[in-house]
Amino acid sequence: MKAVTWQGKRDVRVEDVPDPGIEEPTDAVIRITSTGLCGSDLHLYEVLTPFMTPGDILGHEPMGIVEEVGSEVTNLQPGDRVVVPFQIACGHCFMCDAGLPTQCETTQVTGEGMGAPLFGYTRLYGAVPGGQAEYLRVPQAQYGPMKVPEGPSDDRFVYLSDVLPTAWQAVEYAAVPPGGTLAVLGLGPIGDMACRIAMARGAERVFGVDLVPERLARANRRGVKTYDLRAFDDEKALVHAIHDETGGRGPDAVIDAVGTEAHGSHAAKLVQQTAALMPRKISGPLAERFSVDRMGALYMAIDLVRRGGTISLSGVYGGMTDPMPMLTLFDKQIQLRMGQANVRHWSDQIMPFLTDEDPLGVDDFATHRLPLSEAPHAYEMFQRKQDGAIKILMQP
Repeated sequence: MKAVTWQGKRDVRVEDVPDPGIEEPTDAVIRITSTGLCGSDLHLYEVLTPFMTPGDILGHEPMGIVEEVGSEVTNLQPGDRVVVPFQIACGHCFMCDAGLPTQCETTQVTGEGMGAPLFGYTRLYGAVPGGQAEYLRVPQAQYGPMKVPEGPSDDRFVYLSDVLPTAWQAVEYAAVPPGGTLAVLGLGPIGDMACRIAMARGAERVFGVDLVPERLARANRRGVKTYDLRAFDDEKALVHAIHDETGGRGPDAVIDAVGTEAHGSHAAKLVQQTAALMPRKISGPLAERFSVDRMGALYMAIDLVRRGGTISLSGVYGGMTDPMPMLTLFDKQIQLRMGQANVRHWSDQIMPFLTDEDPLGVDDFATHRLPLSEAPHAYEMFQRKQDGAIKILMQP
């Protein structure tokens, strides 16, 4: 089959790889019909290269048709249309029962000290072949895949794999009070969708911050009061501008939808880029012990949120030696929540929004649809923010 493989920093290729098959009785094999390109994939493309191996199959936002199931998968049958969550969990352990499938005790990557494995996402998370491919082996298929109805296009449901539950959890963790205010830093796919969900769930005002004109315009059209970071002398000036909109207090909650590749963190960017260029035998162990993040977005969130407010992190961070302003966090009594989205925990709450009325705008959420064969171009375009690329779907 054809699959998108990682070969090095900013080097992905579509290659012929062996077809997947049933290996365990809880497996299923899915024929992919749509697969998303995620901002998290760009971290693999750019800064998390020490944890990758040439030939790794990328992608964690797939949906498609069930081709084959193992003997213990009784809830699916060939021909079912399904969306596959980005994490692999059993559905019956203590953590899954607690609504935390990202911490599944059956599938945890204990050798790396990490939680549940993720499709197409570094050896830290199991190095499981991902969904930017023609076919996908799905472990723990008795729990993970979500059946969706025939009829609407893939765009209606494909975001259940990651974008929708990640944004939903970000809003849930933000705990915006009824009629409250929320600021979202980063208006890529997750930040954009978090704005939409927050407004649909009753936030009175949502502020969005970015520096990409297409992203700002898109969020503004849906009622978000947007701020272009480039229009301010520094980040303090932007913080003051949003504080002025909230009576000097600051928003009730802030979502950091940027993560480790924040603009403006020049020293940390240099460290990340240097590590990505080192030989893998050196860069891997070094990154595991001494990695740092570009934390400009998180620092802004700490300055921006009101006292007693909440910061919700949905952007990916991977540093081990990040400096945190603990005095400010403690003094302001800031609540901080974070983590990979627990997809199946939220999916039933999200489904009522995926109606023909399309209140979250999923049907036209993708800005680009490309064949899988153009994946290298898609990655480059998305990474460079070219041609208005905000969300890209690929079809094998």
